[in-house]
Amino acid sequence: MTHENDLNDLSLLGSSTNDFKGLEAFPNRKPERDYTVTLTTDEFTCVCPKTGQPDFAKITISYVPDLKIVESKSLKLYFQSFRNRGVFHEHAANIILDDFLEAIHPRWCRVQADFGVRGGIAITVDAEYGKA
Repeated sequence: MTHENDLNDLSLLGSSTNDFKGLEAFPNRKPERDYTVTLTTDEFTCVCPKTGQPDFAKITISYVPDLKIVESKSLKLYFQSFRNRGVFHEHAANIILDDFLEAIHPRWCRVQADFGVRGGIAITVDAEYGKA
């Protein structure tokens, strides 16, 4: 069950602010149990660091939480922070994984970045931490 104090450190949920301050988290109420959380968006965008052309991807993050669970609105705003960012596909997946690890310290995490076709080639990048 969600406790009222679970919301204490969440500043973005229920707010209309556009000021992204980083990934937020709330306590895992079942840290003794291994379970998988999967988050998916098909609205991820960034730009090519060389040409500035837009890139579109489906991002899937699967993780086994430890003491914290990521708050989904902060994740949405985090993804939006890439919109005008010049980044290669491989780097994007690893940056997302690193930032996720720093924010919630999961037991295991996989980021799959499935980028759309550009120049006739689609790229999928899987970045993983820990053992499934």
